[in-house]
Amino acid sequence: MFNKNQSSGRANESGDYKDKIRVHRTKKLYRALLIIVVVGVVALIVRLQYVNHVYTGYEIANSVERNSTYDSVDMRLGKSILTYSKDGAHCADSKGNVLWNQTYEIQDLKMATAGSIVGIASYNGRNIFILNENEQMCRITTTMPIRDLCVAENGTSTVVIYDTNVTYLNTYNSEGNMIFNGQTHMSNSGYPAAIGLSPNGKMLAVGYMYVDAGTVKTTVAFYNFGSVGDNYTDYLVSGFDYTDLIVPQVGFLSNSMAYAIGDNRIMFYSGDEQPTVKAEYLLEQEILSAFSGNGYLGVVFAANSEDGRYRMSIYNNSGELKGDYYFDIDYTDIFFEKNTFVVYNESECLIRTYDGKDKFVGTFDMSVHVMMPTDKAYCYVIADDKTIETIQLN
Repeated sequence: MFNKNQSSGRANESGDYKDKIRVHRTKKLYRALLIIVVVGVVALIVRLQYVNHVYTGYEIANSVERNSTYDSVDMRLGKSILTYSKDGAHCADSKGNVLWNQTYEIQDLKMATAGSIVGIASYNGRNIFILNENEQMCRITTTMPIRDLCVAENGTSTVVIYDTNVTYLNTYNSEGNMIFNGQTHMSNSGYPAAIGLSPNGKMLAVGYMYVDAGTVKTTVAFYNFGSVGDNYTDYLVSGFDYTDLIVPQVGFLSNSMAYAIGDNRIMFYSGDEQPTVKAEYLLEQEILSAFSGNGYLGVVFAANSEDGRYRMSIYNNSGELKGDYYFDIDYTDIFFEKNTFVVYNESECLIRTYDGKDKFVGTFDMSVHVMMPTDKAYCYVIADDKTIETIQLN
């Protein structure tokens, strides 16, 4: 038989052992929680330092020589530099390597870009060159004079072609094959004063301008080249009429968000199949310029106030006004990043977050023709006529 005292002693030993295990587990839990808290605090401090850090200068991470003629123009094309003139165009990467060289003779250049795609044509000419950063994708030849063109990020292009009484809207895929041929007559449809393609090339927006009883009117029309558009005459899926309005620019912020800029209002349209009106903003001032990219639309007005000489209204991919931003730089270009937007000219640069914090306000040590972002935060490529530099803000 077991002795009661022995049984009680063993029970006490068992209880003590369980208590020790419980205390040990509690200590491990506290240590784990402490580590998590410490890591979280450190991460928060690093994040706050990153968010609140203001850059005062930059260092050159890489520099290469380049040759650029006096009559050429530089611009961003994806992550490369497109240089063009009346005699031809070429594309180079950030290290100065020429990716392609396209010769032509064009007096009145018509150019359109979207992401890493560029379309080059001559006003009243017959040839269109469609290229990306790395190569020529196709060459399109028309039988009638070219008046305008636009391109999509997938290489689709739409060209406005003029005849005596009819204007044609021809849309081609990335291989140069026609996928849509539309006719417009001034007497009914009006003249296509603005055209724009969605990034995937599925939707075409057209701003038709016409005069009715002495009044200027505009119709913003949408064509769907997908399966939904097959069910509509000429792929026309929706249209919106405006009186006393001229629309010189239409475009897309995404495959499902389009915009039209008029002389007295800005309109946004939502839907990747049959767009409908999402929002309208009436304007009290004349627009100086407009820039779009990365899901944002920036519209610049003269301000001449204590807050700055210019005011830019930025709209996001939902057609909502993200904010009004004032600045003093006489800009040559503006582009949008995920957390910031960049305003610059040949000698000055402003980088500001969308919540209004200036991350960098400074000058360049060279006469900058073009500036573009890289995959690294606050690292940019700048170029003049002799040098391409990769800079890191500090």
